[in-house]
Amino acid sequence: MDDSKIQRINELARKSKAEGLTETEKKEQQLLRQEFLAAVRKNLKSQLNNIDILEHDGRIVNLGEKYDNGSKKGN
Repeated sequence: MDDSKIQRINELARKSKAEGLTETEKKEQQLLRQEFLAAVRKNLKSQLNNIDILEHDGRIVNLGEKYDNGSKKGN
Protein backbone atom coordinates (compact mmCIF):
# COMPACT_ATOMS: atom_id res chain seq x y z
CA MET A 1 0.00 0.00 0.00
CA ASP A 2 1.48 3.33 -0.98
CA ASP A 3 1.85 6.41 1.21
CA SER A 4 -0.87 8.36 -0.58
CA LYS A 5 -3.48 5.77 0.39
CA ILE A 6 -2.31 5.77 4.01
CA GLN A 7 -2.51 9.57 4.02
CA ARG A 8 -6.04 9.32 2.64
CA ILE A 9 -7.02 6.87 5.43
CA ASN A 10 -5.71 9.38 7.97
CA GLU A 11 -7.51 12.30 6.28
CA LEU A 12 -10.80 10.40 6.36
CA ALA A 13 -10.27 9.46 10.03
CA ARG A 14 -9.64 13.10 10.98
CA LYS A 15 -12.64 14.29 8.98
CA SER A 16 -14.82 11.58 10.51
CA LYS A 17 -13.97 12.80 14.02
CA ALA A 18 -14.27 16.49 13.15
CA GLU A 19 -17.39 16.70 11.03
CA GLY A 20 -18.47 13.28 9.83
CA LEU A 21 -18.25 11.56 6.46
CA THR A 22 -20.56 11.31 3.50
CA GLU A 23 -21.78 7.86 2.50
CA THR A 24 -19.30 7.87 -0.40
CA GLU A 25 -16.44 8.73 1.95
CA LYS A 26 -17.54 6.01 4.39
CA LYS A 27 -17.41 3.44 1.60
CA GLU A 28 -14.01 4.72 0.47
CA GLN A 29 -12.73 4.55 4.06
CA GLN A 30 -13.97 0.99 4.45
CA LEU A 31 -12.30 -0.12 1.20
CA LEU A 32 -9.03 1.58 2.11
CA ARG A 33 -9.05 -0.02 5.56
CA GLN A 34 -9.67 -3.46 4.05
CA GLU A 35 -6.80 -2.93 1.60
CA PHE A 36 -4.55 -1.78 4.46
CA LEU A 37 -5.38 -4.83 6.58
CA ALA A 38 -4.74 -7.15 3.62
CA ALA A 39 -1.32 -5.53 3.14
CA VAL A 40 -0.51 -5.92 6.85
CA ARG A 41 -1.54 -9.58 6.79
CA LYS A 42 0.51 -10.23 3.65
CA ASN A 43 3.55 -8.58 5.24
CA LEU A 44 3.16 -10.58 8.45
CA LYS A 45 2.80 -13.84 6.54
CA SER A 46 5.95 -13.03 4.59
CA GLN A 47 7.82 -12.40 7.84
CA LEU A 48 6.54 -15.61 9.42
CA ASN A 49 7.63 -17.60 6.36
CA ASN A 50 11.18 -16.47 7.08
CA ILE A 51 11.25 -17.51 10.75
CA ASP A 52 12.21 -21.02 11.82
CA ILE A 53 11.96 -22.12 15.45
CA LEU A 54 14.07 -24.87 16.99
CA GLU A 55 11.73 -26.90 19.23
CA HIS A 56 12.86 -28.61 22.44
CA ASP A 57 12.70 -32.00 20.73
CA GLY A 58 15.13 -30.84 18.00
CA ARG A 59 12.55 -30.27 15.25
CA ILE A 60 12.78 -27.09 13.20
CA VAL A 61 9.36 -25.56 12.61
CA ASN A 62 8.65 -22.78 10.14
CA LEU A 63 6.19 -20.32 11.70
CA GLY A 64 4.56 -19.58 8.35
CA GLU A 65 3.69 -23.26 7.93
CA LYS A 66 2.75 -23.72 11.59
CA TYR A 67 0.25 -20.87 11.59
CA ASP A 68 -0.91 -20.98 7.97
CA ASN A 69 -4.51 -19.75 7.51
CA GLY A 70 -4.81 -18.97 11.21
CA SER A 71 -4.89 -22.60 12.25
CA LYS A 72 -2.15 -24.24 14.22
CA LYS A 73 -0.25 -27.07 12.54
CA GLY A 74 2.56 -29.24 13.81
CA ASN A 75 1.65 -29.17 17.51
